[in-house]
Amino acid sequence: MDTTATDVSFRDAADADVDALVALVESAYRGDSSRAGWTTEADILQGQRTDPEGVREIIESPDSRVLTVEREGRIVACCQLEHRGEYAYFGMFAVSPTIQGGGLGRTVLEEAERRARAEWGVTEMHMTVISVRDDLIAWYERRGYRRTGRMTPFPYGDERFGVPQRDDLQFELLVKPLG
Repeated sequence: MDTTATDVSFRDAADADVDALVALVESAYRGDSSRAGWTTEADILQGQRTDPEGVREIIESPDSRVLTVEREGRIVACCQLEHRGEYAYFGMFAVSPTIQGGGLGRTVLEEAERRARAEWGVTEMHMTVISVRDDLIAWYERRGYRRTGRMTPFPYGDERFGVPQRDDLQFELLVKPLG
């Protein structure tokens, strides 16, 4: 039995977690360290994925939280949940690249959905994914998310979101009903 997904604890992030969360997100998506996992964006985006100010803003917002996942006292995964009326927004999802593929991501997603339903009474989860990330979109589709075809432009020129390595990036909205 794989213990990767079962030997963890969940809690809301605190200000003291900001640096560790930024490091985790960066390691999962950017640079050579991200290539250890399958969620890397290193070939389509360089530069930063997030920054301490952005993470702190989410933690301190009354309608948001960063769900933090720990194993043996170390943060190994996280996600953002934001209450937006009838639905919750799911973002900033990261699993340490060295333990990806063991079921932890699925466990985190399920816990995020459960908490959004239980705590906010929402009926849907929304997220945006870079539309060229076919493998990632397929992973979400296997978990009940559907593509909407609704696109929003990538913020070219705003390096807070990274430095694009191609000119066809955009975000697609994925939606899942929460029963």
